[in-house]
Amino acid sequence: MIVWKEILLRLSLAAFFGAVIGLERERKDWAAGLRTHMMVCLGASLTVMVSAYGFSDILGTKNVVLDPSRIAAQVISGIGFIGAGTILFLRKGIVRGLTTASGLWTVAAIGLATGAGMYFAALITTVLAIIILWVLQPVEKKVSGRFKQKSLKIILKDTGHPAGIIDSLIKTSELEIASCSLEKSDNEYILFFRFTRLDSAAFARLAADFQSEPGVKEITWDN
Repeated sequence: MIVWKEILLRLSLAAFFGAVIGLERERKDWAAGLRTHMMVCLGASLTVMVSAYGFSDILGTKNVVLDPSRIAAQVISGIGFIGAGTILFLRKGIVRGLTTASGLWTVAAIGLATGAGMYFAALITTVLAIIILWVLQPVEKKVSGRFKQKSLKIILKDTGHPAGIIDSLIKTSELEIASCSLEKSDNEYILFFRFTRLDSAAFARLAADFQSEPGVKEITWDN
């Protein structure tokens, strides 16, 4: 049976490792912040200790066979329920919370490693997780910004003419449309475009023309 000093050390380290990663999420004001990451890491650590040592009193009993990894394995699948709650589908093609969900999954693994006494592995994983979440974020934004598709959203009254707007954009050689969608509600049309290539001056001229049309209610440009 594991001694109480070792239990205290493992649980304390698990809470600390979870807090380090949780602080990075907390600074962005995500729902899964400091306390959530600490609880996940702490709970995973306790789970792996229970899985490894919690049934030692009945080991050796006739007809009793135990798999010490069985309970700990459920943490990896069970953390998916918490991770799914942090993912938000804002609109088609726009998803938020995937990084936080993957962070919670990693924190659970850190807790398992800490509870199993693999302190160095838990420490290195924590350090690498902070590098990935914090240090590499500016690099990711710089690289992804070069490949990010620009988007345009136009809302028209039901008396508007979306076909004319679509035709104008298609015929503009300075703009290259990657995708186009049209939604119809009770009293309006919603046009959504994504571009792989554009000319700012050409778009400005078209936007001015669209705004002057009586049927256009709103134009939103995301660059």
